[in-house]
Amino acid sequence: MWVLYRAHRSTQAMETIGPHVRTIPIHCAPCKAPCPTCGKLGRRKATHNRRVRTIAYKQVVFLDVTYGEYRARCACRTTFRSTPPGIEPRALYDNKVRRAVLDRILDDGMSAERVIASMRRDFLLDLSDGFVYDCLDREVKRLDMAGHRRWVLDRFSGTLCVDELHLGRNTLLLATDPLQDLPVAFALVASNDQDHMRRFLKNLRTWGLVPEVVITDGSNLYPTILAELWPDARHQLCVFHVLKELHKYVLDAVRRLRRGLSRRGNRGRKRRPGRRPKARTRRRGLTNKEKSAFVFKHRWLIVRRRDKLSDQERADLATMLGYLPELEVLLAVPELAKAIGALAAEKFTKMIAFLKSPACRRVRTNNHVERVNRKLRYEEKARYKWRKRRTTVRFLVLLLDRYWWQERAVRNRWPEEPQPVVRNRSSPKTGAANRVA
Repeated sequence: MWVLYRAHRSTQAMETIGPHVRTIPIHCAPCKAPCPTCGKLGRRKATHNRRVRTIAYKQVVFLDVTYGEYRARCACRTTFRSTPPGIEPRALYDNKVRRAVLDRILDDGMSAERVIASMRRDFLLDLSDGFVYDCLDREVKRLDMAGHRRWVLDRFSGTLCVDELHLGRNTLLLATDPLQDLPVAFALVASNDQDHMRRFLKNLRTWGLVPEVVITDGSNLYPTILAELWPDARHQLCVFHVLKELHKYVLDAVRRLRRGLSRRGNRGRKRRPGRRPKARTRRRGLTNKEKSAFVFKHRWLIVRRRDKLSDQERADLATMLGYLPELEVLLAVPELAKAIGALAAEKFTKMIAFLKSPACRRVRTNNHVERVNRKLRYEEKARYKWRKRRTTVRFLVLLLDRYWWQERAVRNRWPEEPQPVVRNRSSPKTGAANRVA
C-alpha cells in the first residue's frame, strides 16, 4: 500500500502545471461606424469574434475582440469591419507585442534569435522569424523620413561632419551635425569613390542644406567635391587625423633608430655560452639591446606634449635622448623632415580653418561622426544575418528614426528660448501704444 502511495505522489510531481490563461473582453461593434477610406458612416449588418494575443509577464493573455461588419454606403467598398485601437486588421498579436519586439532589437541590441528567446521566456510567446521581420517591415512603412529631414534642417547649426564606414561589401556614407548632436543623413553605396560621394552630398544640397564649415579627414574624395557643391563653405581638416599622420612619421623614425641601436649589440666576437659574471655586468652597465628595449617601451614620450609630462616621464625622455642623440636633431632624421613637409600651406590652412568660427562654435575634429560610425558598426555586428543591402538599410533607418524621436521628445520638453527682439530707437514702444489706445 505504501509503495502504491509513493508511486502516485511521484506521478503527480512529474505532471507540469500549465500557465494561467486569462481573457480580456473588448467590444468594438457600434451600430454605425465610419468607412476607413472616406469616413462615411455605414450600418452594422453582423458581429464577429476573434482572439488576439497580448503580452503580460509570465502569463498567457488573450483579447476576446467583438467587432462588427458594416455595409458601406459609399463607392469605396461593399463592406468593411471595425477594428479596436492598438490591433491591426487580421492580426494574431496586438501592437504591444510588436513594440516589445522593436524595443529589444533597437534599444537592447538583440538579434532575431535572442528576441524570440526573450519573448518566450518573459511572455510565454512562441514567435517566428517571419513575424520579427514583419514587425521591422511594418515599422519602416510607417516612418515619416520627410518630416525628420525638415526637423533636422530647421535645427542645422551650419557645421557638417562627413565620413565613410566600410560594412562588408558596402560603404556607409554618413553626415552629422556635431553642434546639435544629430545625424543628418546616410547612404549605403557599393563603392567608396568620388561619384557616390558627389551624389550623396548633392542630395544634401538639394534638400536645402547649406553648411558654413565641412569637417572631413584627409581623404582625397572631398576637396574637389566640396569646392564644386559649396564653394563658400570652409573645409576643415580633422586635426586628430593630421596629428596621427605626423605621429606615424615620428614613430617610424624612432623605430628605425631603435633597431639600429639593437643591431649594435650583435657586433664583435661571440662570447662563450654560459652565465655572464655579475661583476662584468655591473661594470659594463646596460647593453645596446637593453637600451633599445627601453626606447621601445617609452617611445610614446616622443609624441607627447612636453607640458603634460611628469617628473618621471621627463627623466625617461632625457634617458632616451641620451641613448639616441639623433632624436634631438630634427632635420637630421629623414622621417621627421618628411613629417614637416607633409604640412603644406594649403593643408595647414584647412587644418586651422576652425579659428575663423566663433569661440563657442569651433569644431576642429571629426570625432562626432567617428563616434556615430563606431556605434553603428557595433549595432550592425550583433546581427550577422543582416548583411544584405536591403536589410542593412532597413535597420539603419529604424535606428536613426528611434534616435530622432528621442531627441525630439527631449527638446520639446525643454523648448529653446526665443531670441530677443531688437527694436530701433525710431520705432514706437508697444507699451506706449497700448497706453495711448
